[in-house]
Amino acid sequence: MKTRCGWVGDDPLSVAYHDQEWGVPVHDDRLLFEFLVLEGAQAGLSWLTILRKRDQYRRAFAGFDPRRVAAFGARDVRRLVADAGIVRNRAKIESAVANARAFLAVQAEFGSFARFQWQFVGGRPKQNAWTSARQIPARTPESDAMSRALRERGFTFVGSTICYAHMQAVGMVNDHTTDCFRYEAVARKAAGVPRGLEKGTR
Repeated sequence: MKTRCGWVGDDPLSVAYHDQEWGVPVHDDRLLFEFLVLEGAQAGLSWLTILRKRDQYRRAFAGFDPRRVAAFGARDVRRLVADAGIVRNRAKIESAVANARAFLAVQAEFGSFARFQWQFVGGRPKQNAWTSARQIPARTPESDAMSRALRERGFTFVGSTICYAHMQAVGMVNDHTTDCFRYEAVARKAAGVPRGLEKGTR
C-alpha cells in the first residue's frame, strides 16, 4: 500500500493527479497558463471539483493557448458563462481572459512566462521536508512576492494563497510530505532541472 499525502483521498482523478503531476517542475508556458486559470477557478471550491472539469476547461479555453484566450471577446464570455462543463462564474471567466493578455505581456518582457515565474524561487525548486500536512503553509514570502508582481502586471485571482497552490502544483516547491512515496521521486526530478530552463515537459 503506497503512502500518499493526506489531501489526496481515494478518488481516482485525485490519486492520478498526485502521483503523476503534483510537484513535478513545469517550465512549459502553456501548462503554466493552464494551472493559473484552473487555480483561479478553484477559489472557494475543492481542487477535485476542478479536476473533474479539467477536460471541459481545455475544450472551452482553446486548449489553454494564451494567444487564443487573449483574443476572446464578449461573445466568448457569454458562451463560457452558459457552459455547464466549467465553473460559470463571470468574474473568474473574465479574469482568465484578462490574465491571458497579461500573460502574453509577461512573455514579451521576459522571453517566457516560466523565466518570470521561476525567479521567485531562484530558478530551482525549493525542497521542503514536511513530516505532516499541518506544517505546510498556505502562503510564503515567495508566494507573496509572486502575487504582488502578478497584480502589478494586471493579473487577477492571484492572491498569495492561490499563488502558493500554483507553486506547489508546478513544482516550484516540493510539498509532498516525507512519508509520501512521491517525495523522493519529485526531489530527484527537481534536482535534474537546469537553472533558467524556459521550456520542458513534466
